[in-house]
Amino acid sequence: MDDKRQEDGPVTRFGSCALCEAICGLVFEVDAGRVLSVRGDRRDPLSRGHLCPKALALPDLRATALRTPLRKTGDGWAAISWDDAFDLVAGRLARVRKEHGADAVGVYLGNPTVHSLGAMTHGTAFFRMLRTRNRFSATSVDQLPHHVVASLLYGHQMLLPVPDIDRTDYFLVVGGNPMVSNGSLMTVPDFARRRRALADRGGRMVVFDPRRTETATSADEHHFVRPGTDAAVLLAMVGVILDDGLATPASYVDEVDEVRRVVLRYPVERAAEVSGVPAEVIRRIAWEFAAAPSAAAYGRTGVSTQAHGTLCQWAIQLLNILTGNLDRPGGTMVTRPAVDLLKLASRGGRARWRSRVRGLPEFAREFPVAALAEEITTPGAGRIRAMVVSAGNPVLSTPDGNGLEKALRELDFLVAIDFRISETARHADVILPPTTPLERDHYDMVFHALAVRDTARFSPAVLPKPADARHDWEIFRELGSRYRKHFRGNRLAALGLRVSPTRILDLLLRLGPRRLSVRALRRHPHGVDLGPLTPALPRRLRTPGKRIRLAPPELRAAATEVEAPPGLLLIGRRHLRANNSWMNDIQRLTKGAPRHHLLMHPDDLAERGIADGDLVRVESAAGAVEATARATDDVMRGVVSLPHGYRAASANDLTDSAIVDSAAGTAVLNGVPVTVQAAVSPPG
Repeated sequence: MDDKRQEDGPVTRFGSCALCEAICGLVFEVDAGRVLSVRGDRRDPLSRGHLCPKALALPDLRATALRTPLRKTGDGWAAISWDDAFDLVAGRLARVRKEHGADAVGVYLGNPTVHSLGAMTHGTAFFRMLRTRNRFSATSVDQLPHHVVASLLYGHQMLLPVPDIDRTDYFLVVGGNPMVSNGSLMTVPDFARRRRALADRGGRMVVFDPRRTETATSADEHHFVRPGTDAAVLLAMVGVILDDGLATPASYVDEVDEVRRVVLRYPVERAAEVSGVPAEVIRRIAWEFAAAPSAAAYGRTGVSTQAHGTLCQWAIQLLNILTGNLDRPGGTMVTRPAVDLLKLASRGGRARWRSRVRGLPEFAREFPVAALAEEITTPGAGRIRAMVVSAGNPVLSTPDGNGLEKALRELDFLVAIDFRISETARHADVILPPTTPLERDHYDMVFHALAVRDTARFSPAVLPKPADARHDWEIFRELGSRYRKHFRGNRLAALGLRVSPTRILDLLLRLGPRRLSVRALRRHPHGVDLGPLTPALPRRLRTPGKRIRLAPPELRAAATEVEAPPGLLLIGRRHLRANNSWMNDIQRLTKGAPRHHLLMHPDDLAERGIADGDLVRVESAAGAVEATARATDDVMRGVVSLPHGYRAASANDLTDSAIVDSAAGTAVLNGVPVTVQAAVSPPG
């Protein structure tokens, strides 16, 4: 909506929240270009009236957003025109490429990219024009193991089975907290209501987590597990299912015997010893999972962001497949969305090339972000000298943020596409601010494809964009047009940049399996219900012969010994009123007591002579932060918890970018060895 029409008096508009994966439908009361109220849309077939505090902050994002390009000067920031900004950015990127080669330009895409239709359609086209191999994104911070396993087992990185939570009888959660996240790689708004419905129909929820999370508190059973050892527990459960004759895989599943040989390395007693989960619990839950009429195993960041993240995700898929719960109502199922991502995204090739310094493999044409700083600071051919950071704040959201911040200062040029001066954007030479979520049309291409129910919803902009503002797709279009003047070619990408995101979406909808259109969706402002998930395998598989090979060599190689280091181990933490690293400056969300405190078991505090509320110094091999310690038995002994994304004290400042999951390259953010001691008070 780019017009300047003003209605007489308040009007009601329907939209969706583009802040997290829950994609909740919202109802806005608008008057004179301003939002009067935000509430959940009860008629949305997926979210059913749910909203969280972040949705209420959407008007605050708009009120505090940058509107004009900024250029860094010796005296600070100075506003410049859009034309001058586009010419400056395109020219500087082109100069770096001409002098040092295409790989001298690096790209980082933040999480909000997938929450913007324009960034999805036009950002990807522009970045292809750069022809650099030095591409990075938030994917390798927290979810890459999911994609690696999906590509190897199912033939496509986006074939990510999601729990059919509305019909399951047994929900096993390992290292996930959907009560706060409302799903992650599982779009499940209003998880609390769905959890109650599970209980009402006699179902059970069991949680393994080193912290008694909000999800664990509501579970029928919660078991502490030492960080980094989940893979041993999960594979021991697989072993129990195989040894006790409980496996009932589908007819299109191969290599069960190869899996049997792998899990011999993870006996139940050994898993109990390293994890702290009693052997009898491991056996019983394996039996219960296999015996349930339907069951779904699900694991997220707690198991993905550790040294054995890929092994964990493989084990979770094995549990679902071997018990016959893959592609079963109430088990885990693949979606049939109106826009078919399998035709848009790459299948997810791996190791076609490697990073210059450390030799880390690419996946889906991206390097692990753990390699970004060294690719900037290490001299030699192919060194990154210029960066485009779009919708991201890697200084706060990636491992060793302090090290990356120092590296950014060595760049010849940095452009940030962001409507805030974030901890990363403040190092930019130019900031190009796009419109905010309320001012642009939206359709969730990714999260409809990961939802626990098939729905489709097109959300026209709630408010008009301000005069002289630019949508993100318009920014990419102009950059692409001007960059192309320096390098002929890229004709196809340039043509794609001329078409609006809404037109591209309309084509994708018409060609999709549901044969919808933008016009049809406009007639249903609350969204279209396409029904519960339905069995789709082996038809949807992208593997040879449409068969599942359970034990490809890459995953067998990941089956190394699982150990937990001695001493205190750091894990992360998520808050309902936080959104990764980019909404921690919104007063509506941050008011009240600070939330970046260190959770620690009372016995661990007493052992170190520290009292509840003391300021402590938390130190790792990568760095140190100071935080207030809070005593709680919600974390197991030997575990401390600190969230990331808070400048004052962020868990990511304690993580080491040199340590990654060898199978995927994911940063190890959980299970980080740390020491904790009372902070030394400053003199005077």
